[in-house]
Amino acid sequence: MAPALLFCRSPPPSLPTHPHAHPHPHPQSKPHLHLLQTPSLSQDVTKLCNDNNISQALHLLSPPNPSPHSDTVSILLSSIGQNQDIEAGRRLHALISSSDRLMSDPVVTTRLLTMYSLCSSPSDSRALFDSLHDRNLYHWNAMISGYSRNELWAEAVALLELLLTSTDHRPDNFTLPCVLKSCGGLSDARLGGAVHGMGAKLGLSCDSYVANSLVSMYGKCGLVREAVRVFETMPKRNLVSWNCLVSGFCESGLILEGFQLLVRMMMESAAAAEGEGMMTPDDATLVILLPRCASEGWVEMGRTLHGLSVKLGLDHELRVSNALIDMYSKCGCLVEAWRLFAKSNQRNEVSWNAMIGGYARNGDVVETFDLLREMLTKEGMRANEVTVLNVLPACLGPWELDKVKELQGYVVRNVMESNELVSNALVAAYAKCGSLEFAEKVFNNLELQTVSSWNALIGGCAQNGDSSKAIDLFLEMMSLGLEPDWFSIGSLLLACTHLKYLRYGRSIHGFIQRNGLEKDSFITISLLSLYMQCGDELKARVLFDAMEERDVISWNAIISGYSQNGFPHESLRLYRKMQEDGYWRSIIATTSALMACAHLSALRLGKELHCFALKASFAEDTFTGSSIIDMYAKCGAIEQANTFFGKLHIIDIVSWNVMIMGYGIHGNAAKAIDLFNRMQKHTQPDAFTYTGILTACSHAGLVKKGLDFFEDMKNSEVELKLEHYACVADMLGRAGRLSDAMSLIEDMPEEPDGRIWSALLGACRVHGDISLGERIAYKLLELEPDKAEHYILASNLFAVAGRWDDVRSVRKKLKENGLQKDPGCSWIELGGIVYNFMVGDSCHQESDEIRKDWLVLEEKIRKIGYIPDTGSVLHEVGEEEKVELLRGHSEKKAVAFGLLNSSAGTKLRVCKNIRMCKDCHCALKLVSKVAEREIVVRDNKRFHHFRDGSCSCGDFW
Repeated sequence: MAPALLFCRSPPPSLPTHPHAHPHPHPQSKPHLHLLQTPSLSQDVTKLCNDNNISQALHLLSPPNPSPHSDTVSILLSSIGQNQDIEAGRRLHALISSSDRLMSDPVVTTRLLTMYSLCSSPSDSRALFDSLHDRNLYHWNAMISGYSRNELWAEAVALLELLLTSTDHRPDNFTLPCVLKSCGGLSDARLGGAVHGMGAKLGLSCDSYVANSLVSMYGKCGLVREAVRVFETMPKRNLVSWNCLVSGFCESGLILEGFQLLVRMMMESAAAAEGEGMMTPDDATLVILLPRCASEGWVEMGRTLHGLSVKLGLDHELRVSNALIDMYSKCGCLVEAWRLFAKSNQRNEVSWNAMIGGYARNGDVVETFDLLREMLTKEGMRANEVTVLNVLPACLGPWELDKVKELQGYVVRNVMESNELVSNALVAAYAKCGSLEFAEKVFNNLELQTVSSWNALIGGCAQNGDSSKAIDLFLEMMSLGLEPDWFSIGSLLLACTHLKYLRYGRSIHGFIQRNGLEKDSFITISLLSLYMQCGDELKARVLFDAMEERDVISWNAIISGYSQNGFPHESLRLYRKMQEDGYWRSIIATTSALMACAHLSALRLGKELHCFALKASFAEDTFTGSSIIDMYAKCGAIEQANTFFGKLHIIDIVSWNVMIMGYGIHGNAAKAIDLFNRMQKHTQPDAFTYTGILTACSHAGLVKKGLDFFEDMKNSEVELKLEHYACVADMLGRAGRLSDAMSLIEDMPEEPDGRIWSALLGACRVHGDISLGERIAYKLLELEPDKAEHYILASNLFAVAGRWDDVRSVRKKLKENGLQKDPGCSWIELGGIVYNFMVGDSCHQESDEIRKDWLVLEEKIRKIGYIPDTGSVLHEVGEEEKVELLRGHSEKKAVAFGLLNSSAGTKLRVCKNIRMCKDCHCALKLVSKVAEREIVVRDNKRFHHFRDGSCSCGDFW
């Protein structure tokens, strides 16, 4: 098509004038003096149109009333188009068709063409256009504009070609902008360039309408340099010119450059003389930039634009207000979004959809549906397809099934089920809620089951955890001859990830490579996540390093993978690298880095991340907020965790759970119980809540209270899971009630797993019940023979009883199974650096100094009662050697190092990967007294706060 545009016939020597002020100019015609219309008819029709009373206005123009003037008919056609009342438009068309005078009037026929395009019926418009015998340029412009308005880009360009090849008309400064818009819609820069050349030949390229359209077209085609070149050569730029270039930058991903252009415009405007040349951003400028802030999560930039809108008096403009609400909600700042929404005097469907979508994305299902009901009842508005598509993804579990049914009922009553996107969203929602029966029912009722429909069903099953069904559905889709797309493959990989099907995942990887899909970033990231979740960090890293372009999602996947797989150092290193590469605003990566700090008990790094999260407004995100609480709790700063918890604007179930568990692992059962009681006034506890409160009771020795909570849970709607039985078994075991623990296990509705037996085996060792412990040990090794920690527990049990032959036998089996004991490891953070210490390891550069310092400390604490507990050494060696082995325990090295390298009064925070022994517990209590330091130690069970010779656990752990 481009050659036809490039080699069109030469333009006539003179250009017709074209009034710019009106979008559809028409030639002046002499008034028809023979009309029967009364002078007041036009006024009556105009008044009725202003009141949107179109049916009454149409009645006034119908027989036997006087025949209307063309101007009166044009007024009504414009009103019908604005109200998109196509039935009224067709009735008026029929009335016009009965009058040769009106059908021969170019003004009326042009308005008719425009009316149909405004009513989204370009087919009616084209039928009328083809029936016209004497078509002028305004008819052509109306038809081309109609195609462009209805995004029928190719048809608009084809009509321009027909205009050039079949008529003597030549395009004007209304034709070319419509066609350039279509070129931008097609992302066809070559075709746009041809139109650009035509405009130059016609002498129109300097016209502001044409030039602005050229800037917009090149921007949409990603040719920003061409857009800038046209912009810079414009003889006179207006606000539309600036907005077109800002939009071009943003659409090409150059968002910062778009903001820089806004600053340049304001600076040039400030330097210009008052009056001519003075420009300020308008609502269109803000509506271009605010969605970019939303998509990038740039809430601070969004706040700057908010301030600018207030200064310019634009914040009350409906579309600006809607864009601000949408920006805040998508950035997770729901308090600010709600504040704007609540004070807005004019709200439309867009306002409600933005606010509802914000709560839905935030996972607040209750508030989402409350707002939806308020929109439908109090405001009397109708939810549209966008509303439904916003709400359905918030329904993510069986407890939301009734809400999905309620939405489906609304969809059916309002005839939306024919919308493919809505139907697919219903399929996905039912599948995610675990109701495959309803999902398949909606799916089977679809007129056409496309790949997208299959994707909704497969993806819903995969996301709901029904991964085996997702794989079966994928294979069924393939058997029907449908080609999977990137989403199908991504859902299949997600299913394999949930099932830890590494071998099957590798087969899919081969399929991806054979079909040339490896360059799709979504698929690559899904593969990366699969390898990470299946423990193949090396393969995941190879994929990540091989990516030509890494976006924030790929960084999120690798950073969160390392953090979750127990590689906190690498997670933090990559987080810094991500920020160096310019991707510094990521909620997911920041949350993963906070998890890494929690794992390392790196309080200083955690505080730095907290400050960053506050500056970036990430802390307002509930998931990030919960991670900050968790970080402080696991770094031993439970008071700071509680302080931040108290400042949360929105406290969801996760935040409550994290804070309760925080108190639990610190042994502060009283505060955990108080928080649990407060929580019940706001929301219902879930399975994780009960895990936290049972853990708190277990660590504090509150057996009766813990059993009461367990009974309450049995009587609630919360499903009892194995971890709850493990908590209770651990609680009874710690209290020495081993027979009660066994009775609990025997009455369980399902077989106990390794967690329960290992908790009870540990209790048998502590309380010296070797007989019961032996039976449990062999059962545990039979149940989970591939876990080294079970062999160590059994070995320690026999060592306590002095049964060294059994100790050697168990350790031999450990080696024969290719397993090895995790050596005791402790670490401490000083000055933002984490230092590691291994049991018995003397490779540290300050080993000699550390040993000397510990010997000095040991001498001091011996004077106040310390006697090495050689019973904590579970090896068949002499007493002196046992004492020496005790000195090599990693937490003692970490504490000695901390005392050597920190100033007086500094609190020391040490982490250990296994349970602290009785000797170290006793020693560190006394060290805290002689060194006059508070020492916080986190082992794999709980926290110990040593202060002035005592421990927060009360020697119960």
